[in-house]
Amino acid sequence: MSDGERHLSREITWLQGTAMTIGAVIGAGILVLPALAAEEAGPASLVSWALMGLFALPMLAAIAQMSSRFPNSGGVAAYAQQAFGPGMGRLAGFLIFTAVPIGVPPVALIGASYFNSLFGWGPDAAYVMAAAMALLASALNYRGVELSGRTQLCVVGAIVAVLLFVTFSSLGAVRAENFTPFAPHGAGAAAHAMSLLFFAFLGWEMIGHLAEEFKNPRRDIPRSLGAAFAVVCAVYLALAFVIVGSGVYRDGANTAMISLIRLRWGDAAASAVALLGFVICYCPLHTYTAGFSRLLYSQAREGFFPKRLGALHPVYKTPHAALIFFTALNFALLFLSWALSWDLKPLMGIPSATFLLVYAIGMFAAARVLPTKTGKACGLLSGALSLAVFACSGRYMLVPLSVALYFVLRYRVEFKR
Repeated sequence: MSDGERHLSREITWLQGTAMTIGAVIGAGILVLPALAAEEAGPASLVSWALMGLFALPMLAAIAQMSSRFPNSGGVAAYAQQAFGPGMGRLAGFLIFTAVPIGVPPVALIGASYFNSLFGWGPDAAYVMAAAMALLASALNYRGVELSGRTQLCVVGAIVAVLLFVTFSSLGAVRAENFTPFAPHGAGAAAHAMSLLFFAFLGWEMIGHLAEEFKNPRRDIPRSLGAAFAVVCAVYLALAFVIVGSGVYRDGANTAMISLIRLRWGDAAASAVALLGFVICYCPLHTYTAGFSRLLYSQAREGFFPKRLGALHPVYKTPHAALIFFTALNFALLFLSWALSWDLKPLMGIPSATFLLVYAIGMFAAARVLPTKTGKACGLLSGALSLAVFACSGRYMLVPLSVALYFVLRYRVEFKR
């Protein structure tokens, strides 16, 4: 096999990278988080949004430097191995391996439920639709990262356009009296809202798994992350502003977006939100399918998983074996979720806690590997912040801690290297 056949195809542009990053970060939470934060802290939640954006900056800086300097489809797992040895690399990879499949069913089911509400379909049909979403994401990624990137660019562009249109069309409902008192529940409530909003800023690390496929990773990865950060923060702040300024959050967080759109569009609101919710949920599913398949490919290439998962398609140069495996895994977990009536809250809480631990490992790895003082400082700050939020994850932290304990004991020789 020639050198070209063993490597992923370099086709991602910075625009496609921006779209895939935005798709990984903006999820279904955008429909409820601005209202939940407003319920918690009132108008002061706008400060919480701004501060969380600032806190995300050092993490983005560290990810950008690591991904552009050391492009590797293993992402955080590769960086952990580079900084701390094979044991930590294996641990980080398996933590992601346990988190993503668990997190896919609730994302797909939320999106499917929004879509089904358009037609009045029942809950069982949501599982069929969720499986169809997972299959579509895998099929597009199977065909090639260029097609996948173009698709994500169109979808994310439509989402951002709709969200901004809804926001600006609702400015007429903003009233000055809705911003007073500014902090009705005190500064402590605004701080607590920040811990809630941290999860609206997860997903940046997925660009690391696609780093090998950028045409010019050293130039385009920082561009992609910077542009994605600007768009995400602008959308979050604009939407939070009109939700607070219009006071619709007082009618309930789950219906705030419907109430906001109803102010301008009347009875068409339910259908608009349903379709928007479906598309928003598909975006992270699409990006995480791309990132997770590359992680499997990378870990198989390193010998941590069966070699067959490291195979590339002879024409499309995509990790087709990893994509097929991931699709089968998604189908199995969706079936179990349907058959056993699993509660979706743990399926969302466990991946969130797991990714916080992965972030901490990756950021401390960046602090050790990056040659610049700025890079080291960003890594240390982001790692400490990730650990602090991880400590607030409650019982959900037991799963990643159990995985970590198992790996330290099972592969203790690799941790001593």
